[in-house]
Amino acid sequence: MAYISTVKPVASLSSILARPFVAIWNFMILMAESHPKMEEVRKLNAKTDEDLAARGTSREAEVRRIFSDRLYL
Repeated sequence: MAYISTVKPVASLSSILARPFVAIWNFMILMAESHPKMEEVRKLNAKTDEDLAARGTSREAEVRRIFSDRLYL
């Protein structure tokens, strides 16, 4: 027999106060994932190491190339 609960969980004060910060954090992640560099990283992740070796590069070198203007790697 299945039981169904229609009781909503009670929101605590800490969860209510944390909501704006969670929303800001989620927005920051959304912005970072929508950046064009992340599309390049997704394409890089789809390639195998053998494909990269055939092109004469490595995964580390490609990551360094993608983020070279933002980070020192």
